Amino acid sequence: MRPLRIGNASGFYGDRFDAMREMLDGGPLDVLTGDYLAELTMLILGRDRLKDPGRGYARTFLRQLEECLGAAVERGVKIVANAGGLNPAGLAEAVRELADRLGIPVAVAHVEGDDLLSTGRFPGALTANAYLGGAGITACLEAGADIVVTGRVTDAALVSGPAAWHFGWTPQDHDRLAGAVVAGHVLECGTQATGGNYAHFAAHGPGTLLRPGFPLAEIHEDGSAVITKHPGSGGLVDPGTVTAQLLYETGGARYAGPDVTVRLDSVRLDADGPDRVRVHGVRGEAPPPTLKVGLNRLGGFRNEVVFVLTGLDIEEKAALVRAQMADAFARAKSSPEHVRWELARTDRPDAATEETASALLRLVVRDQSQEAVGRALSGAAVELALGSYPGFHVTAPPGKGAPYGVFEAAYVPRADVPHLAVLPDGERRPVPVPDGPTRPLAPVPEPALPEPLPPGPTRRAPLGLVAGARSGDKGGDANIGVWAVSDEGWRWLAHTLTVERLRELLPETAGLTVTRHVLPHLRALNFTVEQILGEGVAAQARFDPQAKGLGEWLRSRHLDLPEALL
Repeated sequence: MRPLRIGNASGFYGDRFDAMREMLDGGPLDVLTGDYLAELTMLILGRDRLKDPGRGYARTFLRQLEECLGAAVERGVKIVANAGGLNPAGLAEAVRELADRLGIPVAVAHVEGDDLLSTGRFPGALTANAYLGGAGITACLEAGADIVVTGRVTDAALVSGPAAWHFGWTPQDHDRLAGAVVAGHVLECGTQATGGNYAHFAAHGPGTLLRPGFPLAEIHEDGSAVITKHPGSGGLVDPGTVTAQLLYETGGARYAGPDVTVRLDSVRLDADGPDRVRVHGVRGEAPPPTLKVGLNRLGGFRNEVVFVLTGLDIEEKAALVRAQMADAFARAKSSPEHVRWELARTDRPDAATEETASALLRLVVRDQSQEAVGRALSGAAVELALGSYPGFHVTAPPGKGAPYGVFEAAYVPRADVPHLAVLPDGERRPVPVPDGPTRPLAPVPEPALPEPLPPGPTRRAPLGLVAGARSGDKGGDANIGVWAVSDEGWRWLAHTLTVERLRELLPETAGLTVTRHVLPHLRALNFTVEQILGEGVAAQARFDPQAKGLGEWLRSRHLDLPEALL
């Protein structure tokens, strides 16, 4: 069968608005997907739904569709998006109303059943959504849908669902489904596969990445795929950009999903011409017996203030203001329960500007009471203005305090989730739980490492000269994927960057559980760091709450690098 050309036009709620138009105009496609959901997005949509039960979906999708629906129908491109969020039925109806207003006949279907909030199993949750697979999308496309909107499905299901429809795969086609899931994982974050956020961007010059094009995959019947982009679009696709995205927000060699468990240690990448990377050899296993459920709840209220410390005696100035704030909190009627300080030594000696002579002392407070993080903080900080360290000022006065969210993951039996495909004619078709065995996740034994490099002269230099990295968040945990740029670099990296060495290079990981996973076909190591992000991105407890820069921090650290690699 001919390959399925499937593109992506959104990596998150708020991504480039023009991407849908660009992808439709840029070249031939069979399916265009859009990923609008993230852990933080579900919290945002949950708060929207509290204000108006008719909301809860990504409204920008409708505005994009208003511009592009005619072009999609004219070119026979099916659109599959998880923009339905917490209200896929509401979005599907809004799409029908839009199509009627535009006079464009279109068959609209949606997938639901992921929302478990009303079951009562998760008291205190604002949102509770199971991560569904692609089977509901497959059913909608089989029934003739032109547009399919979903709630919380896995990001990769936006690709695996259409691929199973196009090729007629069954739930037991684990290797084929695994290949489609890998392709979906590469596409899901949009331009991160075409040079965006890429560790080695500097080697390609600013013009290449001025406006990266969105990626697409040519998926073959055997599950292999070619990752590419439309001709003439910006950015680049090479084994490095694809490796970076493959490692993003993953963990061990077994990458579990509702359709299939992918063996990431089987993935092979080969250059297939300019801006083309072939992904092949992917093996799949039966999915686990449970589905992940993403839970968001309101954790309380938070506030922060950043004190600017300039010039000399930085440590002493920080100690003074910390003591003064602690004394003020002790005197207050209501003081915050959680207090966190971070001193960023951004100052330089003998600096030519005041800004580069200054360090930043960040105070973050959290509590169930808004008053405890509002007036207690703002009053104490402002009252220090004339009675604290020399040069006292703050970047902005603290406000009243804002609510923050907490993300947690739970797991439920697959049979407990009512996966439903609501077809264009209104039929509500249950998606059956696949027959056959499931497979509980188990760690993969570490594979044999390559022969180490022979001893030789070394030079103290940043790790990033010989390795790329990409990092991201999963709830309160973070992952750091690190890959070598050459076979010789892999021989050195595999033996050098141990868990112990990572702890030395990133002291923030001390005392946390760190696990190393080896992916030899990608010349990569993937580290998971548990609870480095506290209660997750919405709680904003850490300077970089989504761990986006963690990998770049690691690349900037100095080691004794073999001169043969430089």
